[in-house]
Amino acid sequence: MSETAVKAPGVPDANRWKALTFIALAQLMVVLDATIVNIALPSAQQDLGISDGNRQWVITAYALAFGGLLLFGGRIADLWGRKRTFVAGLIGFAGASALGGAATNEAMMLGARALQGAFGALLAPAALSLLAVMFTEPKERAKAFGIYGAIAGGGGAVGFILGGLLTEYLDWRWTFFVNIPFAVVAAAGAYFVIREPAGSRNRSPLDIPGVVLSILGLVTLVYAFTRAESDGWGDSTTVGLFVASVVLLAAFVLVESKVKAPLLPLRVITERNRGGVYLSLGLAIIAMFGLFLFLTYYLQLVLGYSPVKTGLAFLPMIGGMMVGSTQIGTRLMTRVPPRLLMAPGFLVAAVGMLFLTQLEIGTSYASVILPGMVLLGLGMGTAFMPAMSLSTHGVEPRDSGVASAMVNTSQQVGGAIGTALLNTIAASATTAYIKDHIGGAGSQAQQQLVQLEGQVHGYTNAIWFAVGILVLAATIAATFINTGRPESGVVAGSGEGSEDELRVPVIAH
Repeated sequence: MSETAVKAPGVPDANRWKALTFIALAQLMVVLDATIVNIALPSAQQDLGISDGNRQWVITAYALAFGGLLLFGGRIADLWGRKRTFVAGLIGFAGASALGGAATNEAMMLGARALQGAFGALLAPAALSLLAVMFTEPKERAKAFGIYGAIAGGGGAVGFILGGLLTEYLDWRWTFFVNIPFAVVAAAGAYFVIREPAGSRNRSPLDIPGVVLSILGLVTLVYAFTRAESDGWGDSTTVGLFVASVVLLAAFVLVESKVKAPLLPLRVITERNRGGVYLSLGLAIIAMFGLFLFLTYYLQLVLGYSPVKTGLAFLPMIGGMMVGSTQIGTRLMTRVPPRLLMAPGFLVAAVGMLFLTQLEIGTSYASVILPGMVLLGLGMGTAFMPAMSLSTHGVEPRDSGVASAMVNTSQQVGGAIGTALLNTIAASATTAYIKDHIGGAGSQAQQQLVQLEGQVHGYTNAIWFAVGILVLAATIAATFINTGRPESGVVAGSGEGSEDELRVPVIAH
């Protein structure tokens, strides 16, 4: 093994913890942006004259660019250098945010959102792969990924709080402008502090057919789910988009199995531990994103909470995630196999969801919502941390960018599926409830009550599905993930060499 294949445990990068601060800041900005705009959307729509039919594109333009370009962004990080890609992504994201905040019409807003998504797709995999190559000692790696996992899991909920505060007390434009100081500080810090390990780039020529097929396939898939939410699952265009996405992604897999230097080496996803992480994490995100949506609607439309109060109501879940990730997950990660954190974590989150299936019109926040949120946060935080660390388990360093992109892709596609699938389930249950009960409502007040009850019935129906999805995620984590706890030594994925070289006996099977 060459000297640069695995960095010696005795000489870690002296600035690695400072670097983590800036990487975490950038990750927080990207995750925040996925939800912060939701709160500001009604105000932005009114100011810019965006029609009801087109308002979804403020969210969809970002999701399509981000989800579609993630694998390409991960490969660029491996080819161009993770630090350089990370800083470029931050600068671009700041510029796109400035454009969004200054938007004067619909086209300018949608263009800014697509640019944010594109630069986010550069930034996110570069951030995670930098952690993978900088933190190689198991206990330190556990702490670093604990912090990163807490941010990845809780950042979306923080977005609701910040979005509510900025929209209510300043202006919707600040939900964009707030990204600029985040990006500038993170880019400056990264430029001066991050030192990428030598010899870990993948300088193979770019797989152009793979790039084109992956972008078209992922964009089509994400768009199919957003169409399903607005136009229904049986709509001919929706069905056509799903068929096209399957064909494009199947062609992508075929191309990747044949070309010499694939965009996504199939070894990255066929290794059972990484495959189990991508699949179980994607399912968990489906459940969690759906819950964010319903709980926001429930708190504002049924309980009458303001945007700020709604955001603050999510704080216990964020606290639970921080404890689960930085305390439970980090402390146990070097002592027990990852599946014994991930599977129970998802099950604890499912118990939290079970509390929320009991929602009614007059449900007490303290007795039902609060314990549900705390358990959900604890479970997700505990599961997310080992999942993030395991997403680059055993990969060649030159593949760490694309492996990191895969975990981001599973989250992004999971979020799109969760919003569309669970929203459709909720809407169908609400319609059926109102149809069955509206006949017995004589007065207008009684009819309004039935409609509210129907909404809550829809939410709880969808949350029951989310419970089942989390149980499935736990089952997959327990079945697929069979690696043992990390032993003392350097974790694979810290230098350049063959995959066999890097699977040093650091992982106990």
